[in-house]
Amino acid sequence: MHIRNIAIIAHVDHGKTTLVDQLLRQSGTVAAHREMQERAMDSNELERERGITILSKVTTVNWTSDNGEEYRINIVDTPGHADFGGEVERVLRMVDCVFLLVDSREGPMPQTRFVLRKSLALGLRPVVVINKIDRPDARPDAVLDMVFDLFVSLEANEEQLDFPVLYASGISGYAMNELEDEAVDMQPFFRKVVEHVPPPTVDPDAPFCMQVGTIAGDSFLGRLAIGRVYDGGIRTGDRVLINRAQGGETTARINKILGFSGLDRVERKEVGPGEIVMFAGLEDILPGDTVTVPEAPRRLPAIEIDEPTITMRFMVNNSPFAGREGKYVTSRQIRDRLFKELDSDVSLRVEDTETPEAFKVSGRGELHLSVLIERMRREGYELSVSQPRVITREVDGALQEPYEDVVIECEEEYAGTVINKLNMRRGEMVAMENPGDGISRIEYVMPSRGLIGFRNELLTDTRGTGTLNANFREYGPWRGDIPERPNGALIVQENGATTGYSLFSLQERGVLFLGAGAEVYAGQVLGQHSRENDLVVNPCKKKQLTNMRSSGADDKLLLSPPRVMTLEAALEWIDNDELVEVTPENIRIRKVVLDHNMRKRKS
Repeated sequence: MHIRNIAIIAHVDHGKTTLVDQLLRQSGTVAAHREMQERAMDSNELERERGITILSKVTTVNWTSDNGEEYRINIVDTPGHADFGGEVERVLRMVDCVFLLVDSREGPMPQTRFVLRKSLALGLRPVVVINKIDRPDARPDAVLDMVFDLFVSLEANEEQLDFPVLYASGISGYAMNELEDEAVDMQPFFRKVVEHVPPPTVDPDAPFCMQVGTIAGDSFLGRLAIGRVYDGGIRTGDRVLINRAQGGETTARINKILGFSGLDRVERKEVGPGEIVMFAGLEDILPGDTVTVPEAPRRLPAIEIDEPTITMRFMVNNSPFAGREGKYVTSRQIRDRLFKELDSDVSLRVEDTETPEAFKVSGRGELHLSVLIERMRREGYELSVSQPRVITREVDGALQEPYEDVVIECEEEYAGTVINKLNMRRGEMVAMENPGDGISRIEYVMPSRGLIGFRNELLTDTRGTGTLNANFREYGPWRGDIPERPNGALIVQENGATTGYSLFSLQERGVLFLGAGAEVYAGQVLGQHSRENDLVVNPCKKKQLTNMRSSGADDKLLLSPPRVMTLEAALEWIDNDELVEVTPENIRIRKVVLDHNMRKRKS
């Protein structure tokens, strides 16, 4: 059976996982009568809720060509969000070709540039798929020109510039070589894989060698190492040598070999070169480690991962409500969980700080770290986290900070406001276009600092219609001060439960984050003040009742719905003197110093 290894890469929401669903169905790998949920590869609970791919995953489809030859196509589905770029970087070495999906309306976006740059650097020759071709506002010819310009700007060689093109609709389940072709099914996609993707370059007689690309977990089998076999073969029960990417070596035994078939894992007794498989029994193995045989040890080059650009402090929760809802609340438990995450997330950094109750955690972006926090709170952890900050560095005595490529799409009437805000945040416009459909596309290069807290502002300024996409570009010179949050906070004065009577008078002071009946404590943030200063308020004040006045005597109190602060919204909103308290049941915003008098003295 012929083997082909491919990865599907794209910007977030350009249709990778939906396309893989169709490949699984139309290849016959998933039986026609079997019920398959939408975006079947997004098996993680958080992925299904957010509608994005967070972890790279491997599936295998079997396809028979027109002349009867059988092919086993290993497909790697990769994340599209820039914050999870580490997942993309470490799996690209497992494949021989990438299929670059681009939305037929949006064209190349920041993450498109990132994943394409990594692919071209590895010498891979991509196939371009113009997806969502059935959109009423599709502009495939213009998008294809934009893709070619992107290849040129990334200094692709002549062979890479001569890329094949497919036009597809993942949701409708068809692909075409030319726009004029009849839209039938995904067979042109499979044929393109066979025609264009080279077979794995392997030496079946060489000693066994495999590099781990990613890690999975199983409640029965434990840690599973997923990687590509470069040379030789291996059987269940064979002893292997693990060469650590960080140095050192250990021996282990292969307890079980698992291959992929659609959505299922298939046990294999042996495996040959060119395959992408997973091994059980290799405890403590990490992405980038090389698995060989003791008689012929090898260490493949380490997988290069871009450094983190955002850092936060994870702390033990010390609020008056600490320990009420969480199962794991101590510094030791939080520390163990954070360092355990390093085993599978190669783009994360965790460091101890001067105090044993706080840890410095660095990642690719706010979403990268917020997904980790969300996972921890669902597992029963309780903690407090600080405002995200960019990681700066000094080069030749000059301070440098990370910059990002930013693409914003909004309605034309709001473009002026958005541009003004980006300029205030030290951004530099690169391009702007108005295709004529009432939507402006604005491209900026700006410091990562300028994006912290900006997404919520963008939604407010564009009445919820604006979209923002950003991707790390490079480190550049420090751009000076950036305006902080223009509004202060409404701070709770004393412990108690909020009342509708009190909130009714306070809602004129700003935007409330909590409704009536919520339990609060002194120093907790109740909402956003309409002015720039903080204001201490009492949301727990009750109506004083007498013989002459009853609770129902006044007009009915109408409260505006509170702004529900999600974890990401809270992280963007807080200032440097505030924390987000995260528990399995609640997200609260609080001041670092809860006591009002101490806070006044400090300020």
